[in-house]
Amino acid sequence: MEQNLNNLYSLDGRLPIAKAVPFGLQHVLAMFVSNITPLMILANAIGLEQGISSALIQNCMVIAGIGTLIQLYPIWRIGSRLPIVMGISFTFLSLSIGIASTYGMGTLMGAVIIGGLVEGTLGLFAKYWVKLIPHVVAATVVTAIGFSLLPIGANSFAGGQGAADFGSANNWIVGSVTLLSCLICQVCAKGFLRSLSVLVGLIIGYILALCMGMVNLAGIMDQPIVALPKLLPFTPEFNVGAILSVVAIFLVSATETIGDTSALCNGALKRNPHETELGASVSCDGFVSSIAGIFGCTPITSFSQNVGLATMSGVINRFTIATGAVIMILGGIFPAIGYALTTIPQAVLGGCTIMMFGSILFAGFGMMARSGFSQRNMVIVSLSLSIGLGFTQAAEMFNIFPEIIKTVFANNCVAIVFLLAVLLNLILPKEEEESEK
Repeated sequence: MEQNLNNLYSLDGRLPIAKAVPFGLQHVLAMFVSNITPLMILANAIGLEQGISSALIQNCMVIAGIGTLIQLYPIWRIGSRLPIVMGISFTFLSLSIGIASTYGMGTLMGAVIIGGLVEGTLGLFAKYWVKLIPHVVAATVVTAIGFSLLPIGANSFAGGQGAADFGSANNWIVGSVTLLSCLICQVCAKGFLRSLSVLVGLIIGYILALCMGMVNLAGIMDQPIVALPKLLPFTPEFNVGAILSVVAIFLVSATETIGDTSALCNGALKRNPHETELGASVSCDGFVSSIAGIFGCTPITSFSQNVGLATMSGVINRFTIATGAVIMILGGIFPAIGYALTTIPQAVLGGCTIMMFGSILFAGFGMMARSGFSQRNMVIVSLSLSIGLGFTQAAEMFNIFPEIIKTVFANNCVAIVFLLAVLLNLILPKEEEESEK
């Protein structure tokens, strides 16, 4: 097959490795810190030993790479064959801390393994439930995902939530220069360089941060050359209450994956997702999460920031994204690579992601436009978004509900938006024109 740069903008086709790697690396850099952060927070919260924590971070990089490869190159009906990048989900973090603190990591891993099998099986039977998600519901969920990511980008821009130098002048300078570099490259560059605008901005921001003394490379020489992933770092235990709680969050994760898949197809591929693609992406989400549990990691899911990157850059080539997945796996096997990537300051990542997250919002607006601005659609979209986004900004209002309700809904606007949009779509009468179709 002809190896040319036009293949960057098509699903299939090969490129020379030297051309593919920068674009694959761009995807890794866009999600790397977000991929390892949930496990770092979990390990600190429950007091895991440093050696075990390091092994888990190493494992999560390998799992993210494997999950991405399965999405790109499916095994049977598991994997969507779409340029979806997978990583460790934040959605499960608070529940994971609660279960691990109360029952131990073994019980958490047992619940993750069973919950992943439930979600994966649900994806295999998507044809029976995917009709509950018409275009207007998918558009609403994608828009909610875009809105939910904006504070994440802003917090990173300021240095990372909880950072001692949050909002400092240095973070403002580095974040602004990074964002401006991405913007100039996106607007002024031509050809494949425009598609690398995020990587260009990241490199410029990183060099600036290095010159300003914001990068610490001291520990890189202490890393072993090779370290294989550790299988079953915790012996799985099975607790019914923990399993049911995790399964409930897996249903939320499935809605996010459906939204990401819809956003990717509409924004980057310029078409609606196929029923089989939605089910296959959910199946990958679930079954790979079960594998993650075997490696001691919390569940994996599609990464919205990479959907935004694909939409903004137009790079959707599976082989190119696969090079990024291989880089993630190598980062897990060769710890020095992973350590080097962890030195990227949050302000640099924030400067890169601001525009990417906005592109997801833009994709959601485009999907709404294609759904039509009928009175019925207006009610579904406006009520779902206003309650979902509004109520989660006042999360204390959920304190009267049981813990499982708080865990699923209090800080997850996507879950509320999805549930309301589906219910309203089922309850509201069809309009005359729609009924006649």
